[in-house]
Order: sequence, then structure tokens, then C-alpha cells
Amino acid sequence: MSQAKTGILLANLGTPEAPTSDAVKRYLRQFLSDTRVVDFPRLLWWPLLRGVILPIRSPRVAKLYQSVWMEEGSPLMVYSRRQEKALAARLPDMPVVLGMSYGKPSLQSAVESLLAQGVDHIVVLALYPQYSCSTVAAVWDELARILATRRRIPGVTFIRDYADNDLYIKALANSARASFEKHGEPDLLLLSYHGIPQRFANEGDDYPQRCRDTTRELVSALGLPPEKVMMTFQSRFGREPWLTPYTDETLKMLGEKGVKHIQVMSPGFSADCLETLEEIAVQNREFFLEAGGEKYEYIPALNDSPEHIDMMVSLVTNSR
Repeated sequence: MSQAKTGILLANLGTPEAPTSDAVKRYLRQFLSDTRVVDFPRLLWWPLLRGVILPIRSPRVAKLYQSVWMEEGSPLMVYSRRQEKALAARLPDMPVVLGMSYGKPSLQSAVESLLAQGVDHIVVLALYPQYSCSTVAAVWDELARILATRRRIPGVTFIRDYADNDLYIKALANSARASFEKHGEPDLLLLSYHGIPQRFANEGDDYPQRCRDTTRELVSALGLPPEKVMMTFQSRFGREPWLTPYTDETLKMLGEKGVKHIQVMSPGFSADCLETLEEIAVQNREFFLEAGGEKYEYIPALNDSPEHIDMMVSLVTNSR
């Protein structure tokens, strides 16, 4: 019996192709049209999205992208391509292809590329450490849509998440230790995860628990007392309540209360992007310092670090 040829699909959210208002508008239109992301009734949401949100938000977001854009492109795309290249180098017998839920390269182009290379089993690694219906499930939905048009479909192994994976936690802990060694141990380590509407959690999304799982294991690995670590949620959108405590409000409060030195990491992001490099490293730093804080450092995402790639290799090879 012949052995199946396995390929790896690395999936992430996506990014505009350029830091321009038009490119951002195209990206946000696709992103915010996904019912996994915004599940409001379409008859109400589409006029609001197209008539109000996109015209107002796109130019503002484009300016933010301009502030973090790298020579090679969008930070998320640059680091995702480096991850793809590094993983492929470690797995020479397995095709590795990057696909994004929104924008290019699309998940469909990634699947087609793998199938064109003779792959008959796909391991899907969505690079969201903590499962959420708005991220991981969106990858699942799109994969199902792509394969629904084919008479012959490949075998699929879908890695749901890796919130408490030992190698992931080890990589995070070593990253934090390196920052402590460089900048000194902070008064508080703030772990800022991307938020979701509280309603999603009420309806069964276990994302908050998976964030708590990561936090618990990381605190244990670092050996820090509970009072020196705090978990918050960033990047809320719209008017309904999101998971709390909010990162920006917490940093203002901590500065006002006399906390002097904070370091922040965002364990829910596998690659640095607008939400980490601009929102966390710049905006929230200003909130903390203006409120009375004195020292603030952002600990970068794991990106294409060797330990991060080690974890990916372990995940995909042990899941087949």
C-alpha cells in the first residue's frame, strides 16, 4: 500500500497588500463580511459596513499600517513567509504552503498548490495558539468550502489549537526571560490577548479558557508569583461588550496606581502585526507612560524564531 504524500497548510488571518486606503478597504471588506467575525444580520450590517465603516476606517487604518510597514511588506506577511520558508527547510519531504483567510495568498490558492504537488493528505496548522470561532473556525469553514467543489478530496488533519503545548510555552517563557535579562524584571508582566465579543464566549466559544490555559502554563514555566502577571484583552471593535479587562484601560489604571515598570507580550499572536507593533508597542505604551508609568517594553511575537519553528515541526509531524 503506497504511503500518502503529506503537505502542510500554514494558515493565518491576512493583511492588506499595501498600506493604502484602497488596499485596506478591500481587505477590511472581505474580513468584516465573514459571519464568523461579525454575525449581525446582513441586511443591517452591509449598509453600515459599506456606507459608514469602510469609508471612515480605511484611511485611518492605512496610516497605521504605514507606520509599521517593512521594506519587504506588511509585517504579518513578512514573518509568515519566513515561517513558511523555515518550516519547509526543516521538512524537505513535505510541501509547505501559506494561505490567508482574507487577502492574498488565499487559502484556496494554498490548497490548489498543495494538490498540484501531488499531496493527498493536508495537515492544517492555523497559527492561532488559542482556538476561537472567529479565527480557527473561519479557516475550517473556508477549507470545507474549497473542498466542497471537488470530486476527490485529500485526507485532512486539522490542528485545532496549541494553547498549552509544551514547546509553545517553553518558547514563550524563553522569550520573556530574554526580555527580563535585557531590560530587568518588570513590576508586572502583562499578557495581552486579542479580544472577542463576550457574547461569543457566552454562546460556547472556549477562547477565554484557552487564553487562561496559556497564561497558567506560562506563569508556571516562569516561576512568577500570580501578583506579578496579569491577563487582558486588546483590539475590541464595535459597541457591544468584549472580553475584559481591556488592555488599554488596564495600562492607564496601572500607571495611575503607581506601577513603574511593565513588560507586555501578546501570546495569542504567532507573528507580529499591526495589533502588536502599533497598538501594543506604541499606543498602549503611551497610555501607560502618560498615566505615570516609567518603563514599558513590548516583548515581540515568536515570529520565525528557531524555537517557534521547532514547535511547528513537532505539531505537524506528531499530528499525522
